[in-house]
Amino acid sequence: MAIEYNLPTYLTLLRIALIPLMVLVFYLPWEFANLAGTAIFVFAAITDWLDGYLARKMNIETPFGAFLDPVADKLMVASALVIIVQQQASPYLAIPAVVIIGREITIASLREWMAEIGQRASVKVSHMAKWKTAVQMVAISLLLYGENLWGLPIHAMGYGLLYIAAFLTLWSMLKYLRAAFKVMS
Repeated sequence: MAIEYNLPTYLTLLRIALIPLMVLVFYLPWEFANLAGTAIFVFAAITDWLDGYLARKMNIETPFGAFLDPVADKLMVASALVIIVQQQASPYLAIPAVVIIGREITIASLREWMAEIGQRASVKVSHMAKWKTAVQMVAISLLLYGENLWGLPIHAMGYGLLYIAAFLTLWSMLKYLRAAFKVMS
């Protein structure tokens, strides 16, 4: 089977290509490295929304795109969380980061296994997972930027949202596991 490339797939590939650029920019000895790195992350997060929207709107969803999109998301989120925890080493950041990354690995593995037994549809992306992703992207963006803006405590807001994202992460994981167990029973 040939891989089909279209605009949404190219946007997903762009998101993957932006990951090393984001990491590189964050470690540049430059006053605005956090702003530039955050801008790259936010742009990549927008392409995450846009590629799915375009694929559905233009009716050009492909199996390759359906596979690649969550891989790109997980790579992007894990990379950003590693940067955040490395820059701000704290168990209070490491714990939700491990929860989020661990959930992503667990659910990716679960989806792969469910696909192997012909039941992938039983663990398709839920609305809860979409909310989780939105909160996660905002939290990570705020933590990457990390400086107060217009008098708002950006870092503290990011911290709070990261914990909300970790909670939503666990909740959505339990929903996926429950759906999988129903199939196995």
